[in-house]
Amino acid sequence: MTVSRSSHAAISVVVDPGPPPHTAPWDLELRGPLDPARLRDVLGELACAGPGRPRLLRHGPDHHTLRFLRRDGTPAAERVMAGRIADLLTSPPRLGRPLVPAQCAVLTRPASHRYEAVFLETPARLQADAVRAALRTVVAAHPQLHSRPDTRAGRPAGETASGQGQDPLTEGEFTDEAGFAATVAAIGGTLDADLGVQLRAHLAHDRRPAGPRADRLAVIVHQLAVDASSWQILLEDLAAALTPVPAALTPAAPAPTPDPAPAPAHAPVPAVVVPWPGQVPDALAHWAGGLRELARDPDEARHWARVADRRSRAPGARRSAAVTPSGDAPGPLPAHARHSRPQPGRHLDLTVDQDVAQRITQTLARRLALTAGQVLTGAFALALARWQRVEEVGFDVRSDPRAGHPGLRRHVGRLTDVHPVHLTLDPALDSLGQLAAAAGPLAAGAGRAAGGAGFGACREWSPDPLLRDTLRQLAPAPACLILHGPAELLPGAARPVPGSPPGRPAHRLEVRIQTAGGRLHLGFNWVPDPAHGITDTSVAALGNLLREVLGELADACTAPLPSVFRATPQQSALYTGGQARPGTGRHVEQLVWVWHGPLDLERFTAAWQSVADCEAVLRTAFTPGPEPQLMVHSRATAEITVRIQRGDHDLTSLLERDRLRGFDLRCPPPLRLTLLATEQRPLDNPAAPTRIVLTYHRALLDNWSAHILLREFYRAYLAGGTLPGGERRPDLRDYTAWIAAQDPQPAGGFWADAAPPAGAASRPGRPAAATGLTGAGRSRLRLDPAETVRLARWAGLWGIAESSVLQAVWAVLIYRASGAAGPAPVAFAVTVPGRGIPLDGAARMLGPLRNPLPVSVEVDPAGTLPDLMRHLRDHALDMAAYEWLPADWIPAPARPAPARGTDPDNTPTGPVGTGIGAGTGTVIVFEDPPHPVEGLEGELAAQGLRAEFPGTVPARSVLPIALLAHHDRAGALVLTGVHDRDVLDEEAAAELLVQSALLLCELPLRAGESTTVAEVLELLDGRAVPPMAQAPGAGRDTPLVTLRAAAREQAGTVCLVPPPGSPATCYDLLARTYPGPQELLVLTADTDAAPPALAARAAGSSLLLGGFSGAGALACDLAGRIAADGGRPPRVVLAGACTDEQERARDLARALQDAAAPDA
Repeated sequence: MTVSRSSHAAISVVVDPGPPPHTAPWDLELRGPLDPARLRDVLGELACAGPGRPRLLRHGPDHHTLRFLRRDGTPAAERVMAGRIADLLTSPPRLGRPLVPAQCAVLTRPASHRYEAVFLETPARLQADAVRAALRTVVAAHPQLHSRPDTRAGRPAGETASGQGQDPLTEGEFTDEAGFAATVAAIGGTLDADLGVQLRAHLAHDRRPAGPRADRLAVIVHQLAVDASSWQILLEDLAAALTPVPAALTPAAPAPTPDPAPAPAHAPVPAVVVPWPGQVPDALAHWAGGLRELARDPDEARHWARVADRRSRAPGARRSAAVTPSGDAPGPLPAHARHSRPQPGRHLDLTVDQDVAQRITQTLARRLALTAGQVLTGAFALALARWQRVEEVGFDVRSDPRAGHPGLRRHVGRLTDVHPVHLTLDPALDSLGQLAAAAGPLAAGAGRAAGGAGFGACREWSPDPLLRDTLRQLAPAPACLILHGPAELLPGAARPVPGSPPGRPAHRLEVRIQTAGGRLHLGFNWVPDPAHGITDTSVAALGNLLREVLGELADACTAPLPSVFRATPQQSALYTGGQARPGTGRHVEQLVWVWHGPLDLERFTAAWQSVADCEAVLRTAFTPGPEPQLMVHSRATAEITVRIQRGDHDLTSLLERDRLRGFDLRCPPPLRLTLLATEQRPLDNPAAPTRIVLTYHRALLDNWSAHILLREFYRAYLAGGTLPGGERRPDLRDYTAWIAAQDPQPAGGFWADAAPPAGAASRPGRPAAATGLTGAGRSRLRLDPAETVRLARWAGLWGIAESSVLQAVWAVLIYRASGAAGPAPVAFAVTVPGRGIPLDGAARMLGPLRNPLPVSVEVDPAGTLPDLMRHLRDHALDMAAYEWLPADWIPAPARPAPARGTDPDNTPTGPVGTGIGAGTGTVIVFEDPPHPVEGLEGELAAQGLRAEFPGTVPARSVLPIALLAHHDRAGALVLTGVHDRDVLDEEAAAELLVQSALLLCELPLRAGESTTVAEVLELLDGRAVPPMAQAPGAGRDTPLVTLRAAAREQAGTVCLVPPPGSPATCYDLLARTYPGPQELLVLTADTDAAPPALAARAAGSSLLLGGFSGAGALACDLAGRIAADGGRPPRVVLAGACTDEQERARDLARALQDAAAPDA
């Protein structure tokens, strides 16, 4: 018998290559409580426990060395074997079978209501002993049927139980249906999951006095262990276990049907946890572990909180403490109703022809980039809205996650759960238009896990108790849509036992849709409830409406999509490139200002809603799919949140978290607002100023647009919450149509001449080592008004604008950092407003019109500064004719080669996701947006209000450095630097800004017509060129990423190796947890390039390879390859058996610290 390797004690392993020449087998040093049985189990599993080969040396109670006395195999194989042993010894304990959210919900029901039953009729008499043996075979084959739940610590796992004291079969007779149902109910009450009894059967001999007779085999299963797919599997296995198999018991499996619409690239990806090497992969634990991780995801929690809030606010919604978790059957009936005879359940079956089904689930699904289930969900929403005569529909959806997880397809146990869906439909559109408009919400509606499993995960396991309570108390919707897979039909001989499951149904109406045999099968189950409009007639009408909607969609599946237009190339590149996804913090910008005076929150909300109703860009979203388009929705609601701010540091972290949250660009609007109050100055205090944050995404709005929107809001607020006038035109639809009509050919010659030569300098800093920092940094410097006026007047003497002076200063700084002695080209990017086009109303148009374009100029130290500035001015004037030109249309030679920031398809992306190559390195933005309250001050003051000019928190782009300039309300020039901290540290970024400001202040005082660039450079004498590192992401071949820089010289290096299938980010917590001074590196996927880089570090100082359990074999192989190349092989440190990520990081940090100690 194999000994279980379960242990809750933390153990770490250090694999030591030993002294040179490293020819002996590698030792494994074990620290922590060691279970000898577990060690024997590991060695036996790997077939390396032969007599005399391994020896265990004991140094202390928790300190051992495992030594192999002789070689057996090649050195490479032995290294991998040592790593696998380390992986197995440090692997997390094997718990019992985990409970999933659907099972957690079952445990909230009364014990008498926790079973389901079906029966099979057979004309041939069954032998009780044969049935009993078959039942035991089935129970033994499926662990869920002989497990018991562990309800301690939040119901984390199911523990195996024998349940051997129970006979799985009873035998009796029945004379009528009521008696048969009563017997089944009595047996259902004997199921006890706590004892591991989750399946019983009853062999009932037919003694009815009249009519044809047939014995019945009733199978009664605890709801923890069964759902629709489980019934199919159970009955198939039961039929196979009975010998000979009675024909009536042979399951009639439905015809296999190909997947009608494969999931597109954007479809929600189920959360996963990589299985630990050395263990047989447990698909259920794998899936449940992923859901536990997902329950801690803030975006997933926020998504379901919003859906629950919309459900609770919908007309007719109600909350009740007596309501059980959504989708669960309620408890016992009230006392006054317990003795009343329940209404019999009704059922209606309809079918949809194969041709219509194919056009819906394949053609239309592919066109809208949705799954077949998402299209069917949308079709049901359309039918339900017509049936209820509403524009906003809410219902629950139940689907099976097995389809997306091959390892679960034969799993017996309750996995299906419900999740709420809430959609707003535009009644002015036809069926295709409504479905197309809802495509984004449908794609995002299920959250990040397939089948909406994240809802149940957050309901049961969210760390936020308020969210758990909110989701558990969410009332079930009146209707539930059940999406069945092809294999979820009961066998033809099986029928549900009347009254199973007991209790009232959770939903008044259940609608089932299943694809089988190429056709769509629609099933309607309901209990008549005239008070709520559920009657035989009304349900039949809903069935007809659903078939009508499906027919309309099938007929229009190739028709043009309404209100859909092409995105600009910049928008397309940004949306598909991956840089705009939530979590990156890129392309998310913020306006921050202070509101003085009373703030009416209801009026504030109404004003923003009125702006959204009038501004099409706020109702615009991307349609899913590989070729994104834009759709204008009929309505969008801006998210407005009130938060408590605790100090300025809290503001900084709040802004950063808000940027990292990003936007789902498939759902409008592309902005949100946060009102910040303090505990001392609440929002309802009219004397307290309120800080407001407007966050927006640059895929649909630029800074100019945000300021115009803010002005429109003030107009609406002053008008009582309603914006005067109608919808703004021109809008993005007109702009994209104008762009598409332009001929890019005339610009070809201009950009060919403007192309920078190969090797043009683009970095304003000297080469330096990696900073070891992450994230984005921001610095700001302000010239006083007098200095700004002097700069503007001086620039005017040369017939140039301040922006050309700033570009000249930036070109000089890049030239200085290059170290060139003679004339040399420099390159950078500058943004143009994009509104200087011959389109009426373009100056006030809202959209992402700001466009970055490349600039190249030769800097000659012997040349004069005025000549340099005039050249840049002339280039800007020439470029103005093409400021609308998407950078992707610029001929390739005019675009510097990319160095970083490429998208997953290797398409270089620039400041707003354009094709501007990141080889430009930097971008300059000089922009003075319109003042939001100019001309409105008097009206605001009349209502006791005053608003400050908003400050901009610039977005982080894919370029490592951005220099932004604008004038504040006092007229002073403000410089803001945004930089990637892995390229510039804070000191270097500040120095770069100081040198820029120094030149802007000194040049008007010192420079004349004959001043040379060399003389300008002399103004910087005594100031060092800021150090600038090569970005870690500068190429796809970079094998190592710096997680944290060394605290001192010669401190050594720790290289962390991710377990197979785990991302490099799995070690992010270690940067804070590990106290040692060593440099922390993380190995990327390119292991071939890693040995030389690591060998160089090992030669100069100490090197350790470390990782969580699962990385041992890979790390030991890497150490061996370093030795094979003549280097000194590093030791390998493995730890992290705990499943809690915080504790796992602490375990590895302790193990690394022990291994790095001088006496180790």
